[in-house]
Amino acid sequence: MDFEPSDRCKAIQSQLERFMDEYIYPNERLYQEQAEASADPHAEPAVMKGIRAKAKEIGLWNLFLPDPDHGPGLSNLDYTPLCEVMGRSPMAARAFNCQAPDTGNAEILAEFGTPEQKKRWLEPLLEGEIRSCFSMTEPETSGADPTGLRTLVRRDGDDYVIDGHKWFTSGAMGAAFAIVMAVKDPNAPMHERATMVIVPTGTPGFRIARAVSVMGHVGGGGHCEVYYENCRVPAANRLGPDGAGFLIAQARLGPGRIHHCMRAIGMAERGFEIMCRHANARRAFGSTLGEKQFVQEWIATSRMEIDQARLLTHYAAWKMDTYGKKAARQEISMIKVVAPNMLMNVLDRAIQCLGALGVSDDTPVAAMWRHSRALRLADGPDEVHKMVIARRELRRFA
Repeated sequence: MDFEPSDRCKAIQSQLERFMDEYIYPNERLYQEQAEASADPHAEPAVMKGIRAKAKEIGLWNLFLPDPDHGPGLSNLDYTPLCEVMGRSPMAARAFNCQAPDTGNAEILAEFGTPEQKKRWLEPLLEGEIRSCFSMTEPETSGADPTGLRTLVRRDGDDYVIDGHKWFTSGAMGAAFAIVMAVKDPNAPMHERATMVIVPTGTPGFRIARAVSVMGHVGGGGHCEVYYENCRVPAANRLGPDGAGFLIAQARLGPGRIHHCMRAIGMAERGFEIMCRHANARRAFGSTLGEKQFVQEWIATSRMEIDQARLLTHYAAWKMDTYGKKAARQEISMIKVVAPNMLMNVLDRAIQCLGALGVSDDTPVAAMWRHSRALRLADGPDEVHKMVIARRELRRFA
């Protein structure tokens, strides 16, 4: 196995890093100020429009999509260091049209969508003309077990009709459409009950109740509570076959999980750098913080944890490319546990090293910590992934 990035990947990475230095890092403060000053917390800050136009113009666009018919056709392994670079800033993924949940929605539209669905939804999504959301999690059922969904979809002539209650439909504010996972046949085998349907957000019966506050944050596209009340869409909006919702969700979540991990490594690296620079400069009790043994322990442990997580991420990406997403399920589950926990550990040490500065928003560390805690829950909580990892290992020795 070889984790060396391709020459094409190295060239894009160099270009991406220059773009980050020139347009992303210098505008982070302005981006935040515009978001806070806006009367609408879900409106995109004005500075982002120009940055996105520049990124698209030079080809730093849709780098996530391995499908060469719709994207640049980079392998998962080649995307890994690029996604890590983007993970260093909370505004970067949007700047390059590589933000969730649009990435996962684009991937399943490319893989399972009809030509008409691709024309209507995928193409404008990849052009950056619209945004989307993914509607699966429900407040009344365990989000870790999508086989227990209660939202129902039924066929009525040439239409599908959806009734149910969702939340954490991320990105719903301002989205053009939702991909909804709902139960079509409650009596079917457990993993064949659900169907996916594309629902334009302007459809009668699609109602956003609120953007759920997460760690005090309600901005961006929001993590929304949504009601589907006799929500009727054409049968042509079904995504994939009836009963294939669980299968499509797994196809979507595999790359999505590893993308989270790639970005987590980038965030950890930035937090680590901020910690080390502060430790070299800050003096207390007659020496720099970096000369204190306990700070050296934080730095050494963080360096080891980041590099371990990066290697496991590269291995999972390599296995996805070499043997397919299904064969890499174990490695994807493992890195989905390892990377978010590593990130929280590194950021916590960085906050502690920075002291009062660490809990302020004068550095990006506190915001990264707030936004990253959810990664231990998103796309499956740690405990479920560990259960699945253990079961697979036990089966090997049964």
